[in-house]
Amino acid sequence: MDERTGTPQAHAAAPAGLAIWRRFRERVAGARSWRRWGLAALLGVLASAALPPLNWVVLLLPALVGFVWLVDGARSRRGALAVGWWFGFGHFAASFYWISHAFLVDAERFAWMIPFAVGGLATGFAVFIAIPAVALYWARGAGIGRILLFAAAWTASEWIRSWFLTGFPWQLVGTAWVFSDIMIQPAAVVSVYGLGLITVLGAAMPAVLGDRPRPPRRAVLATSVAVALLVLSGLGGALRLASATDATVPGVQLRLVQPNIPQALKWRRDLRERHVLQQIELSLDGAQGGSGSPPVTHVIWAETSVPFTLDGDERLLEIVSRAAPAGGMAIVGAPRATPRGVEPYQVWNSLHAVDPGGQVIASYDKAHLVPFGEYIPFREVIDIPKVTAGRTDFSPGPGRASLGLPGLPPVSPLICYEIIFPGRVVDRDRRPAWLLNLTNDAWFGHSAGPHQHLAAARMRAVEEGLPLVRVANTGISAVFDAYGRTVARLELGETGVIDSPLPAAIERRTPYGRYGNGLVLVIVLMVAVGGALPLLAGTAKRQQG
Repeated sequence: MDERTGTPQAHAAAPAGLAIWRRFRERVAGARSWRRWGLAALLGVLASAALPPLNWVVLLLPALVGFVWLVDGARSRRGALAVGWWFGFGHFAASFYWISHAFLVDAERFAWMIPFAVGGLATGFAVFIAIPAVALYWARGAGIGRILLFAAAWTASEWIRSWFLTGFPWQLVGTAWVFSDIMIQPAAVVSVYGLGLITVLGAAMPAVLGDRPRPPRRAVLATSVAVALLVLSGLGGALRLASATDATVPGVQLRLVQPNIPQALKWRRDLRERHVLQQIELSLDGAQGGSGSPPVTHVIWAETSVPFTLDGDERLLEIVSRAAPAGGMAIVGAPRATPRGVEPYQVWNSLHAVDPGGQVIASYDKAHLVPFGEYIPFREVIDIPKVTAGRTDFSPGPGRASLGLPGLPPVSPLICYEIIFPGRVVDRDRRPAWLLNLTNDAWFGHSAGPHQHLAAARMRAVEEGLPLVRVANTGISAVFDAYGRTVARLELGETGVIDSPLPAAIERRTPYGRYGNGLVLVIVLMVAVGGALPLLAGTAKRQQG
């Protein structure tokens, strides 16, 4: 009890705590000049630290609450846009810094591009954070409603980012939870986008506790509900995992080969054949089983693990086929090219399944290519060399496929960052039983990039209810089951193999696997309407008055 008022201590303390929160809001919202833009950029960096690889998810609270308050203090739409842009610039510059490593592989030719690549990406992607900033400004004074609009606009901007100008849905806010098997399970229903929507609501809603003169009871209730949504998501995830099994595909034992070849050495003419032989040694060492370990049935190498074109090269195919177990196969990454003399000359970034007899029994060509890495957009205007080896731009393949390979259930092959696109990793008409991602993150060294790439890949397993096998040249190679749980993992910068059974798929499609982004967009629209209705009703009432 409070000795002066006779009220319970908790009731006496609440107004004091609320007053401190409101003073914080006034200081943040009242920031002016360069301090305002600097604070916005700093908050963007904090939001980046909440995502992989750090996953300090608690930092989303000060980052997003501060963002809301800065927009509250904006004097114009242009001022709100500036807050969003500076927040986005800080966020994406911190998130994408690792791209600079790719330009240092051949520093003499490409290092000059670093400020344009990192700075240009951060500048461009910052526009997507301006979208929720404008939504906030439009709904200023709407209290709880503005937070609903903010969360809906944030999620919509992430979805737009997944397809605009070929798309790059990297570091989506829902990946903040990849450290927890439980918390990522809602992605099976609402995908990483819906998980991000719940996360933004929970992190940003406490901003309303600083509003004046709103009644604190309503603000406390709204904040409690937003946090409760996260708690309920966790409970739902725990219930889902409680019924999960550890079933595997009978008769399949995979070997994932991680040779850890630095990118600067990967394409050297005097070392390329040695790289292939090194991977064959890793593939064969102990592959016959023994000591309770079953024999390997299928060997898998990383993206462009064979730094030659395999087409028609019988000698090279014979060498690569040595890695294929009897009765099984080796699945390898290698470029594919049109035969000599065939015009136009084309090159593809491909995956090949090679049997023990040296025959390529199936291939897949990468369909979603990396701009400036694998091809130069508008080459007629922008005549610069691409970062990857060779002068010819890669050509895109026909698109998603389900490959039927001997001894394996149907698989959806995905090369490099094809795995990062929610809802676009399987052939919907021919559902596969697992996802296979070959990648080469050696371009990005020991940076945050490979960890962020892995986090995105893991979310696809949960969304689709399909196991994921990921093989990376320098790591991180891993096997995830259909619930996104780690079965096996080989860390970044390690040389070795992973021997693992193939986890079984969830028999029935997940809700997200069935309805895709349509379900998520309906939820986003409902949240946006819920935030806008009170504001529109108030406007109509004022006009009638």
